[in-house]
Amino acid sequence: MKFRFLSVILVFLFTISLRLTSFADDGYRLWQRYDLIKDAQKRQYYQENTTGLLMEGNSPTLTAARQELEMAISGLLGKPLRSSTAIASGVLVLGTPQNSPVIKSLNLASKLVPLGSEGFLILSTTVNNKKATVITANSDVGVLYGTFHFLKLLQTQQDINNLAISSAPKIKNRILNHWDNLDRTVERGYAGFSIWDWHRLPDYIDQRYLDYARANASIGINGTVLTNVNANALILTKDYLIKVKALADAFRPYGLKVYLTARFSAPIEIGKLKTADPLDPEVKTWWKNKAAEVYSYVPDFGGFLVKANSEGQPGPQNYGRNHADGANMLADAIADKGGIVMWRAFVYDNKVPDDRAKQAFTEFKPLDGSFRKNVLVQVKNGPIDFQPREPFHPLFGAMPKTPLMMEFQITQEYLGQATNLVYQAPLYKETLDADTYVKGAGSTVAKVIDGSLHHYQLTGIAGVSNIGNDRNWTGHLFGQANWYCFGRLAWDPTLSSEKIADEWLRMTFTNETAFLNPIKNLMLQSRETLVNYMTPLGLHHIMGYSHHYGPGPWIKDKQRADWTSVYYHKATAEGIGFDRTPTGSNALAQYSPAIQQKFGNPQTCPEEFLLWFHHLKWDYKVKSGRTLWGEICQRYYQGAAEVGKMRQTWQTIQAFVDAERFNHVKMLLNIQEKEARWWRDACVLYFQTFSGRPIPAGLEKPTQNLDYYVSQDPKFVPGN
Repeated sequence: MKFRFLSVILVFLFTISLRLTSFADDGYRLWQRYDLIKDAQKRQYYQENTTGLLMEGNSPTLTAARQELEMAISGLLGKPLRSSTAIASGVLVLGTPQNSPVIKSLNLASKLVPLGSEGFLILSTTVNNKKATVITANSDVGVLYGTFHFLKLLQTQQDINNLAISSAPKIKNRILNHWDNLDRTVERGYAGFSIWDWHRLPDYIDQRYLDYARANASIGINGTVLTNVNANALILTKDYLIKVKALADAFRPYGLKVYLTARFSAPIEIGKLKTADPLDPEVKTWWKNKAAEVYSYVPDFGGFLVKANSEGQPGPQNYGRNHADGANMLADAIADKGGIVMWRAFVYDNKVPDDRAKQAFTEFKPLDGSFRKNVLVQVKNGPIDFQPREPFHPLFGAMPKTPLMMEFQITQEYLGQATNLVYQAPLYKETLDADTYVKGAGSTVAKVIDGSLHHYQLTGIAGVSNIGNDRNWTGHLFGQANWYCFGRLAWDPTLSSEKIADEWLRMTFTNETAFLNPIKNLMLQSRETLVNYMTPLGLHHIMGYSHHYGPGPWIKDKQRADWTSVYYHKATAEGIGFDRTPTGSNALAQYSPAIQQKFGNPQTCPEEFLLWFHHLKWDYKVKSGRTLWGEICQRYYQGAAEVGKMRQTWQTIQAFVDAERFNHVKMLLNIQEKEARWWRDACVLYFQTFSGRPIPAGLEKPTQNLDYYVSQDPKFVPGN
């Protein structure tokens, strides 16, 4: 009797636990949430248009597409997606003209040929007088991309009756850069340890690897660099190549190629040579043999990413050679395999230059046209280092003979790390839409990197990953939006920040307008809010030393001047800002004449870049009518106040979000507000020591003195 009673109690508790669990969501599913559509009328409408699946191919990639459709339809519509052997009304038809006789009979060649190897076509049509939805492409991976797009239509509750969607990526190589180390630490990673469990590879394939591949395929990312740009040569040894092969095999059905970082001194460190000189015949042979070994494990290996002669990393300059010499040697080693070399333009000269912002242009501009055809020069979006706001990198307007690859940072090294909600699409768009004027007005950065401006055959874009082994992948739930928006803009740089935010919110949370409108506005404003409370009016590189967490405008007297904050803001009793006009470093000369004319005059320079290009007096009048000092104060206080409004806005949507994710974001917004006030008070007090002016009336005074903020020294900051 007691046993029976205990059993009843246990069943009851289990049932309650199951119900509670079903309402919880830790964010693991990302934007691929296939929960039941609550609107019965819409659900029935979709059911009528997805009565079955006709798919005759059975490749691993098509199998992945089938499995995704089956899982999604079952979840969204509450019914299984049954396989069909013949056309029936409402059936989905998947495949290519090569593996599907039904699709071949539709004679879609004129529509498919322009879509290339990865584009897709989704078409509402009739087959044998029966209404059908066709998802087709020139390749199986194109069908997979089309499948994910179709599922997005369902998740965002779009009309699917008269579809005629054709889409192809504008950029060929769309790649995540993982700054992951072999010991599973992640440089500038704020979401736990690396997801690559090298110790248990190759025999243990974590489900997370497959879900990672699914997520990337859903937004069109087709490559992943597994290892840190501060490279470890061990990744090129047999013990690790076996593990790399296991990951490549898991990713391949999802169209995801693997790449590795190549440590330039590997011939010495693991090859036992006496030199790594790129012009030495033995070195060339060593890399040729090493490349052949890599391809023996991974036949579709993508190629190498290289950081050389920067921040202590070895490179060709160690031997009196230039960047083209180093890149070309590696490019020759993998050219016959179809591999590419992505050679980073983020470089430091051994001597501190007159302006850090000029260094990459100085080293790479003279090399334009001297790189092999399978080399991409990978350039950060701005000339310093992933700052909250930078003008576009001058190299984008300076190397018409060399394919340039964009490098964005998805992880938020300088944007509050994983405690701050910052939607980065506006930052990416600001760079992509910037006009280089290299061929007159309309010569945007996006047209440079997609190859259309200079007719590059090889194109690419990279994003430094924010992914770790945290259950929600990115530390901050809204960090997922930055992974998502990078993928969407890599596929199509013309998409708007608003459209991408709308998609992500609908798929990640809900289609309810009462949720979407306020939270979309919050996301779209979030980057500008952060700029205001961290680096307004073109200030830059004033964060904490080394770990880059929190404010540190007082940082000075370090190993290199350009590793300090005072080098960049140049605050004095007279004024503040870095003069990059002809009266200063003249970094402005690296841009086209049209930009020089506009940015060279403080009256016409956009205010968001004012102190980036100009050193101005504290009493200089800005567009608001305030003095420069008054405007700096106003921006800092405005930014902190806006975070308070973000927190209040989030509180209003509690009814639309499960408790776990709601509380996750709520607590992080509380932290962000504290950090915004920390930045505000520390920076205003510090710059006040130079301006000698009071904090404007109406703005609350800091509760601590400057010494308090200078003494703050956070320990064990993640990602450092």
